[in-house]
Amino acid sequence: MKISLIIPCYNEEAALPFIYEELTKVSSQMADYEFEYLFVNDGSRDRTLAILKELSAKDERVNYYSFSRNFGKESAMFAGFCNASGDYVAVMDADLQDPPSLLPQMVEILQKGEYDSVATRRVSRDGEPKIRSFFARTFYKVINKISDADIVDGARDFRLMKREMVDAIIAMNEYNRFSKGIFGWIGFRTYWLPYKNVERVAGETKWSFWGLLKYAIDGIINFSQVPLSLASYGGVFLTFISFLAIIFVVVRRLIFGDPVSGWASLVCIITFIGGVQLFCMGIIGQYLSKTYLETKRRPHFIISETNRKDADKIH
Repeated sequence: MKISLIIPCYNEEAALPFIYEELTKVSSQMADYEFEYLFVNDGSRDRTLAILKELSAKDERVNYYSFSRNFGKESAMFAGFCNASGDYVAVMDADLQDPPSLLPQMVEILQKGEYDSVATRRVSRDGEPKIRSFFARTFYKVINKISDADIVDGARDFRLMKREMVDAIIAMNEYNRFSKGIFGWIGFRTYWLPYKNVERVAGETKWSFWGLLKYAIDGIINFSQVPLSLASYGGVFLTFISFLAIIFVVVRRLIFGDPVSGWASLVCIITFIGGVQLFCMGIIGQYLSKTYLETKRRPHFIISETNRKDADKIH
């Protein structure tokens, strides 16, 4: 059987020698399986592409796909799925935070036939800032309550899947992609493999706090209509409150005849309601922007260089 390993890369020149060495060790332990390594260069600005060319020259299992620009990790993963030919397909990071040493155990679980994929989840967040861990756990709780996506706390993109599951992922050709949600939405039987957090072997993380926050918001918008419902319910509630306020003002004017008193509170109320309106318009705008991007049907990625003649270069 053939195993395809998809490794998205963005400025990973320092980590590539380590990940290649680990993959070589693991594949030598699994002599009964054929391997292909799909390195997707996501518009790196360092020597990532040059190193990938060197590796492919000495090892025919190394396939590189270099984007014309930085399209993002989601596009890099999708490009890997579109070009993978293995019976089993795995996604992992190049920084060794997704330990390749887990692959034999993951393959063994799939071989039993009870599951369609083996996904990893971190049971610890050692070395991660506490504020980041707090927001991460909060995100998983929120998205599981308001959407159909089944995302386990601590879930990583690192997973091994059968061909049928990969084909289902490719069939979901949406432009705004959130893979963790897609993995959960399509179903299939998944075994969650716990492991302790592993720090990067080299280089620096490409995810800032604000980048992760934006990614989380995209995930919620892509897999839930609850924010739109909250905006609607909020509008109904404020309309009811405003109606009561109008009755109060009219009664007070008739009884006390004092139209001037309360101007400060009136300004506060107007400002508050105006802020709520803008917030709701922002929610609607986010959904409209996603719809706009989907209707343009632009490709998810454009591959400018590759060592595979049969590569799917634009999808």
